[in-house]
Amino acid sequence: MKVNVIGGEIPQEEIDAYIDYGRKKYKDKEIAAMTVTLDGEYVDLRYDFADIPFDRIRRITGYLVGTLDRFNNGKRAEEHDRVKHSV
Repeated sequence: MKVNVIGGEIPQEEIDAYIDYGRKKYKDKEIAAMTVTLDGEYVDLRYDFADIPFDRIRRITGYLVGTLDRFNNGKRAEEHDRVKHSV
């Protein structure tokens, strides 16, 4: 994880505490970078999250699918023969 400190210097133990805080607060996200901005006694924390991969879901022949790998030959042929409209 990349950590950027702006406006001064802080000890590594404090940085580690902010990292642990972010991991506990955002359990469902992966933190890619953190920016710590110091302003006197105040600290502003900004967490940048990693991109979340996703699968494209389409409605094909009445089914919501991401890929055609589970279709049998008949459904694959039906998908192949359907009219595809351009946008």
